[in-house]
Amino acid sequence: MCRISNVINFQMKKTVLVAALALGAMTASAQGIEQSSFFDNWSLGLDGGVTTPMNHAAFWGDMRGVAGLHLDKQITPVFGLGVEATAAVNTSSWRNYVHSTTAFDQSYVGAYATVDLFNLFGGYDCVTRPFSIAAVLGAGWGHDYINGSDEFDYRKDKNYFVTKAGLNFNFNVNDNLTVSLKPYVAWNMNGAPIAQTASGYNINAATFNFLAGVTYHFGDGFECVYPGYSQNDIDALNSQVNAMRGERDAALAAVAAAEAQNAALAADLAACRNKAPEVIKEVSNNLNSVRYVFFKIGSSAITADQQPNVEMIAAYMKNHPNSKVVIKGYASKDGPLDLNIALAKKRAEAVKNALVNKYKISSSRIEAEGQGIGEMFEEESWNRVSICTLEEAK
Repeated sequence: MCRISNVINFQMKKTVLVAALALGAMTASAQGIEQSSFFDNWSLGLDGGVTTPMNHAAFWGDMRGVAGLHLDKQITPVFGLGVEATAAVNTSSWRNYVHSTTAFDQSYVGAYATVDLFNLFGGYDCVTRPFSIAAVLGAGWGHDYINGSDEFDYRKDKNYFVTKAGLNFNFNVNDNLTVSLKPYVAWNMNGAPIAQTASGYNINAATFNFLAGVTYHFGDGFECVYPGYSQNDIDALNSQVNAMRGERDAALAAVAAAEAQNAALAADLAACRNKAPEVIKEVSNNLNSVRYVFFKIGSSAITADQQPNVEMIAAYMKNHPNSKVVIKGYASKDGPLDLNIALAKKRAEAVKNALVNKYKISSSRIEAEGQGIGEMFEEESWNRVSICTLEEAK
């Protein structure tokens, strides 16, 4: 019964806990991103790095510095838009080009879009991640500053359409400051030797760029909102959930203890069932030493026909003041074992009570105990008996 009660209590607490967790899940699912105004979530940053052509040129030998500026706005925690401008430092001429007389011999101005891959696939939990990766796609206008004679086409300044693709590896120092590593490839779309179109992707008309950037974010970023719930409500619910978890752990411990107790009782019962029954063998029919009191099935009451046997025991003990009697009660195999064990003890106690109450024999001279199932007689009904052995004190 104790174990059943513990299990019921545990199930009730478990039901309450599940309901609380479900409410917590509904609260979490109800959270949303606060809509920002046009002036929110803007960022401004500086970039610096290197660029090198990919037209079979020396990767390191034709590499030169690049500096830039970017301005962007995060539309959602996943998607952003921006504009940027970069200029390449004129430290040496790239292959097949005339040396420029300007400090910056190439520039790019364009727009780009970013997709935060961590927020896209991992979700946004209203906390700025210390590290994230964003995919970047952009397009714009490129310009080469040649400043040469107009007599030869290859000495003229050149304008061309540019597309770019790359990744931003963002290290968020805090909510307002980000340091980024920006590898990307930029294609001169007018530099592809394709007759059918004026633009195309050609690796020999592309540059590999690697920039590092520092970006400052204005404002507080995106804020989570919880429709219908305040933070105090959420905190109170979390406290209740934690308390219920403690109660659940206590209930589990109580159930485990009850199961251990049940296992011990089951082991004791199995040992009792496997115990060989004690068989009393009569060595004589001396009525001065042994008397039998038989009982009806399922009963521990001494019937009228068995009363003379009890009276004989009492008479003997009165005539022999130093005598004692050992009463051992038995039951037949009929009925449940637990009931028969208790019934055997009651039968021994019944004889003892009769001797004490009716015949005024001192209880100190009487030893009564139940012996469980008896197998002394082939006639099964005879095993519903109390065997009374009289002993003389030495």
